[in-house]
Amino acid sequence: QVQLVESGGGLVQAGGSLRLSCAASGLTFSSYGMGWFRQAPGKEREFVAAISRIDYITDYADSVKGRFTISRENAKNTVYLQMNSLKPEDTAVYYCGADFSYGLGLKIQEYDYWGQGTQVTVSS
Repeated sequence: QVQLVESGGGLVQAGGSLRLSCAASGLTFSSYGMGWFRQAPGKEREFVAAISRIDYITDYADSVKGRFTISRENAKNTVYLQMNSLKPEDTAVYYCGADFSYGLGLKIQEYDYWGQGTQVTVSS
């Protein structure tokens, strides 16, 4: 049974930082590209960042470039999202996903598994 469990969310003031973690089990982690998406109230889930399973190539949404960093640690079956200079518009539930492909998963439909999400709230 595949499980993705996000953690590290919380309440932070604008300009602050958070580090999200996503621990995977029940799959061969190194065979999956990993990604982070977010969903704000009343909005659709949107792409935030992705990291490939080979060469650790990364990509980011324009709205988070230069502020967020995605990384992975295969020995721990974990993917991270370091979020700096947070803004109120970053407030959302953040989800990690696992994508069994060679490329970067930029679209929701490319992902095979999802976690339950972790809430990030940025106050102004």
